[in-house]
Amino acid sequence: MASTPFINDNEETLMSEINMTPLVDVMLVLLIIFLVTLPVMHHAIKLDLPQASSSKTVLKPTQIKLTLQADGTVLLDQQAVDDATLRVHFLAAAKVEPQPEVYLYADRAVRYEHIAHVMSAAQSGGLAKIGFITQPEANH
Repeated sequence: MASTPFINDNEETLMSEINMTPLVDVMLVLLIIFLVTLPVMHHAIKLDLPQASSSKTVLKPTQIKLTLQADGTVLLDQQAVDDATLRVHFLAAAKVEPQPEVYLYADRAVRYEHIAHVMSAAQSGGLAKIGFITQPEANH
């Protein structure tokens, strides 16, 4: 049998792979060292900050109470108003901070087109918060 000139059967053959076990061991030790020393390396500057005694003021929005009667009459704070006056009031109210909330009291017999007209006027005037006020059902 012919043998290759550089490799003898008596000698060990060369390893062609790198042994990863020592590398993994070293990386785990480094990871543990970093995890242990990380809380110790907390750099903070101690400051004696001034104390503020003011509290946050919460402004509650005002309420615009609109009442729609069965015949289509619109009452603004118990005063009958026409469409032009209502639109002017909505435009002025939209500029106030915080923006007021519109509370809509509608009679059960009022037509939906009147309610939609008032809601459209409020929205085109710049008011976004509109709430419907209902009467709770009586317990029988």
